[in-house]
Amino acid sequence: MAANNPELARLANSVLQPGFVGTTAPDWLRRRIGEGLASVVLFGRNIVDPEQVAALTAALRAENPDLIIAIDEEAGDVTRIEAGTGATRPGNLALGAVDDVELTEQVAYDIGRQLHAMGVSLNYAPSADVNSNPKNPVIGVRAFGARTDLVCRHTAAWIRGLQSAGVAACAKHFPGHGDTSVDSHHGLPHVAADAREIARTALPPFTAAMEAGVRTVMTAHMLIPAYDDSLPATLSPRIIRDLLRDELGFTGLVVTDGIEMGAVSDLYGIGGATVRALAGGVDAVCVGGENAAESVATDLTDAIVAAVHDGSLPEERLVEAAARVHEFAAWSAALTRSVPAGDPRGGDGADHQIGLVAARRAVRVHHDPAGPARFPLVGDPHVVEFSPVTSLAIDGRTPWGVADPLRALRPGTTSVRIGESELTGAAGAADVLDGQALRPADGRELVVVVRDAARHPWMWQALADLVRRRPDALVVEMGLPAEDRLGAVHLSTHGATRVSGIAAAEVLTGAV
Repeated sequence: MAANNPELARLANSVLQPGFVGTTAPDWLRRRIGEGLASVVLFGRNIVDPEQVAALTAALRAENPDLIIAIDEEAGDVTRIEAGTGATRPGNLALGAVDDVELTEQVAYDIGRQLHAMGVSLNYAPSADVNSNPKNPVIGVRAFGARTDLVCRHTAAWIRGLQSAGVAACAKHFPGHGDTSVDSHHGLPHVAADAREIARTALPPFTAAMEAGVRTVMTAHMLIPAYDDSLPATLSPRIIRDLLRDELGFTGLVVTDGIEMGAVSDLYGIGGATVRALAGGVDAVCVGGENAAESVATDLTDAIVAAVHDGSLPEERLVEAAARVHEFAAWSAALTRSVPAGDPRGGDGADHQIGLVAARRAVRVHHDPAGPARFPLVGDPHVVEFSPVTSLAIDGRTPWGVADPLRALRPGTTSVRIGESELTGAAGAADVLDGQALRPADGRELVVVVRDAARHPWMWQALADLVRRRPDALVVEMGLPAEDRLGAVHLSTHGATRVSGIAAAEVLTGAV
């Protein structure tokens, strides 16, 4: 259908932000840029190293100098450019724990300088969510914290830092994904709070983001009956038009979270969700995190054109959305050109040690000097790492933990990583813990590493069992800290990044 409607097809292409497969620009993507595609999104699968990304983005921009090249680089646990090695900068929760807005701005600037040198013009960050629900399965350490005032000041600082490096920021996930208990990659979260409570707790960080100069807001796939009891926020004109635009006064680009996520695609299909999002007031549709084939982009273009023809998407709404995309493209291109180019390998004037500095400052230690543990460590410990299944927002191949950094400082360190399936399998949790955790640690110090232990009953039980049998155990929590701090010594890193593991290892061994 799109082939018979070239002008409509061009408008439809302009509002899509697709991903793709490969580390070089595929022919279909180059062709689509010539046919009006105004944006592309990079994921971990597109990245080998900074020089390769710089060459890739240069090839894409040869087709359109103002092409929006986006990435989801929150740093911390959600990293694309360091997915294979682990992030060299801590995430939002660690920055919120330190609560130094200048440090947050410096870290964001450091991220921005690297993205700028690699040719990225839009970063889908920061998360402006207030993580008011400690059981939240998808936000957690991605938020600056659970207090609105803290999230406001660090959201603004992060935006200032990133945009001063020449990369546009994006505040997400509007109107706030922090008070949810369902991962929107898999299902539709419901927010029970009333409009007054949402206005008091969840919306202020987005206002702070606008005041800091953000020009892009990403929507959340959530049902919020206080505003709309039938349509998720991404598809709701009451939330996008009435709340975000009319009440809060946002005039910039509104982009969806990944449109293939289960919260909306399970209800309407990817094409149906795309059309409904555009009709509801969204300007750009992010797709391709999981569905990156050329056929997906073709199907969405066809769905948009068909919706204009059948009246479910007014043409003037599509024209308006495309105009906002092009306006943002011109603005972001000017922002990019306003900052001198740097070396994608890092010789770009940024402080690349700032991430480790921040990670060290974020470590919190709870230690009773009269307790049974030897602290710092005296010998070479045995490390037990409990590994949960993470949200799809986190690249599953990204390394994390404390065992490897400890081994670098104490070469005699031994370690094991245990998941839920092993503890619930035929062998039984007691036998697994005896054989892999306790016996190897006999006569040695035991370090137990967890990640969001309070959110995973199997992990919490296993941790409690180990601490009961080894009251001298040293515990490192690399996710959201729990109110109950198990272990004779309890460290909180506020994130599971590579630098967070290094910082924890330094504290455990007394290196700092």
